[in-house]
Amino acid sequence: MARRILDVVEFVDEGANEMVNRIPERGSGDFRIGSQVIVRDSQAAVFFRDGRSLDVFGPGAHTITTANIPLLVNAVGKVFSGETPFKAEVYFVSLREFTDLKWGTPTPITIKDPELGMARVQARGSYSVQISNPQLFVNKIVGTQGIYRTSNIQNFFRSMILTKLTDLIGEMGKSVIEIAGLAEELTMGARAKAAEEFEARGITLLSIYVEYIGPTEETAKAIEERASMGALGDMNAYMQFQAARAMRDAAQQSGEGGMAGAGMGLGAGMGMGASMAQMMMQSMQQQPQSQPQQPASSTPATPTTVEEIQSTLDSLDMRLAAGEISEDLYNKLHSKWETRLEELKG
Repeated sequence: MARRILDVVEFVDEGANEMVNRIPERGSGDFRIGSQVIVRDSQAAVFFRDGRSLDVFGPGAHTITTANIPLLVNAVGKVFSGETPFKAEVYFVSLREFTDLKWGTPTPITIKDPELGMARVQARGSYSVQISNPQLFVNKIVGTQGIYRTSNIQNFFRSMILTKLTDLIGEMGKSVIEIAGLAEELTMGARAKAAEEFEARGITLLSIYVEYIGPTEETAKAIEERASMGALGDMNAYMQFQAARAMRDAAQQSGEGGMAGAGMGLGAGMGMGASMAQMMMQSMQQQPQSQPQQPASSTPATPTTVEEIQSTLDSLDMRLAAGEISEDLYNKLHSKWETRLEELKG
C-alpha cells in the first residue's frame, strides 16, 4: 500500500481551548522536500522526531527545504531528493492566552494541624497560562511526559499547582481554622512557587487564584466538637472525649452482635475500663479548675458600669472565636448583658 505524502500541513484551530494539535493524529507523517507548512497567527509549528523537537516555524507559509530544516535533515542522516519522503510529526502549538482554567483538589489534602494534630482540607480556584517557548514546551510536555491532548495537559498543570499549594500550606504551619482566611496570601505564595516550574516547561503562568480553601466535612465536625467542649487549647480533653465516644460505640455494637459480640465488648471493656475511668476523671477534675479563671482574666466578675458591660460583650466575642465557650452559652450571656447595657443607657 502506497504511503500518503503530506504535501500541505496545516491546522485550523476551531476550539478556543485547544493547546496542541498533532499532525498526523497517530503515528508519523510522510513529508518530502517541497511540502508546504501553513502556520496561522498565534500558532507555532514544531517538527518532532525520535522523542525530541527539531525545527520550529512561526506564522506564515513555509516550504520545507534542506535550508530551513537543517536539524531535521541531520536527524534523518541524509540529503533528500525531491521524491524522497521522511517521517516526522508536526505539533501545532497555540500561543494564545488560556484564561479561567480550573483547578481543584480531586481528593482532600491531609496536613499537620497545630491544633487538631492532623486535618484534611479541600481547595479550588482558577489560573491562566500562555505558551511562551513552543519548542521547550513540546520537548518537556510531549517528549518527556508523552502527552499532547489538552485535557491531559491541563491535568498535568493542576497537579503542579496542587503540589506547590500543599508545600506552601505545610510551610505556613497554620491551623485549618486560620488557613480558611488566608486565601489571598495563598494565592500570592502559590503563584510564586509554581511560576518557575511552569517557566521550565516553556509556559508563562499569568495568574493563579485560590477561590476557596477550607476543611472537609469530617474536619469541620471535629472543630465543632472541640469548640463545644470549650477545650480548643486542650488536646488531652479532646482525646478523652473521642475515646469515651469510641467506647460507647463499641458497647452499642456488642449489644447488636449477640452473645459473641457481647463477649468481645466485655473483653475490650475489661482491658480499657481502668484507663478510661482515670482519663475521664482527670478531664472532670481539670474543668472546674479552668472555668473560674476565664472570666477573671478578661472582665470583672460583676460588671456594673456601661464601660464594664461593653468590655464584657467584647470579651464574649473573643472567647467564642477562640472556642473557649459554646455558641449556646455565648448567646445567653450576650443577650443578658446587652439587655442590661440598654437599661443603663436608657
